[in-house]
Amino acid sequence: MPRPGGASSCYLVQAENAAVLLDIGSGAVGKLQLAIEYPRIDAIVISHMHADHFFDLVPLRYALKYGQNLPGNALQLWLPPGGAKALEALRRAVAVDAPHDFFDSLFAIREYDPATPLEIRNLRLTFCRTRHYVEAYAVRAQCNGSSLTYSADTAPCEELIEHARESSLFLCEAGLGLGTEAGERGHSSAYEAGEMAQRAGARRLMLTHYPAGDAPAVLVAAAKRSFGGPVSVAEDGVGVTF
Repeated sequence: MPRPGGASSCYLVQAENAAVLLDIGSGAVGKLQLAIEYPRIDAIVISHMHADHFFDLVPLRYALKYGQNLPGNALQLWLPPGGAKALEALRRAVAVDAPHDFFDSLFAIREYDPATPLEIRNLRLTFCRTRHYVEAYAVRAQCNGSSLTYSADTAPCEELIEHARESSLFLCEAGLGLGTEAGERGHSSAYEAGEMAQRAGARRLMLTHYPAGDAPAVLVAAAKRSFGGPVSVAEDGVGVTF
């Protein structure tokens, strides 16, 4: 759940002439307008079809339909494999009279192939399957020698470590905070996020998707026990330049 006054997962990645959203969870659209005019967004890429990562497609749909300064073309919406079926289920749940083109009339909807890089203007996106309860994908964004790797939701994962190799910034979930997870794994602790960053040789680590009840300073301290580089925590509206 979002922290008080906050929103669920949504990350704006901007390069010289590209603006891409990685996920758009509950509450994101209101926060997003403080950072960018939504008609300037080139594409949205969804890591996996859990509510806290894509439900604000609904208010964004209304913003695109009824807002001012609307873009001339449909906004690119890239879903993970099988994501179109989940989006259709959301359409049916939104309203009994929701038209069949409820999303299609405003978004250019496609499912990405995780094995194929996605080029959006001068941003190159690549994907890696993570260890989660549903099919989920980490995303690496590269431009002009700099790179950001977003873990999406995942337990510690060898494939993700390799995908994040020497990233300028590793944006890694810490959904367990200081805790542990028994049985089927789907999230990481702050310490485990630090371990993955260390093994990947990432230059910086930013913890995200962490519990509202855990103090950021305590999470940073836990990650620093396993990672030797700079550590910070994601906050609504914070920006990182590299």
